[in-house]
Amino acid sequence: MNYATLLRLRRGALFLVTASVVTLAVALTFQFWLGYVPCKLCLTERLPYYAAIPLGLLGLVLPERASRLVLGLAALGLLYGAGLSVYHAGAEWALWPGPTDCGGGSGAAPATVADFRTALETTRVADCSTAAWRFLGISLAGWNAVVAFGLASVSGMSAAKR
Repeated sequence: MNYATLLRLRRGALFLVTASVVTLAVALTFQFWLGYVPCKLCLTERLPYYAAIPLGLLGLVLPERASRLVLGLAALGLLYGAGLSVYHAGAEWALWPGPTDCGGGSGAAPATVADFRTALETTRVADCSTAAWRFLGISLAGWNAVVAFGLASVSGMSAAKR
């Protein structure tokens, strides 16, 4: 057993878990405390992070070969997330059309007509082709692409390097 390799794998797994938790915490802060309504793509872009956390935790405790496998799987999932974020950011910049079924709402049927009217007045629909917020000219989807690609690189390099 090579302890230097195992230590590198553990550091990569710890970084993956920590960065994934922070990324989700930022997204949830924007959603619940700052009031930004996520669109369908925004919610889908979170899935690789939800998967990366348990995979990274497994990478902390599994033997070397299994740690390589779970970190590699996390890297693949995060690459998918980065690609989805690039698609989303491109739709926001009108470089290509976004999904036609992107919108918001609870999906629950109101009990009465009054409840339906209230829901119509208070529901904010999120459009996938409109950036809700930008920092340094880059939307949240664009920043997510950077973060997901960076995490995929760290996980993949940790898994592949001998």
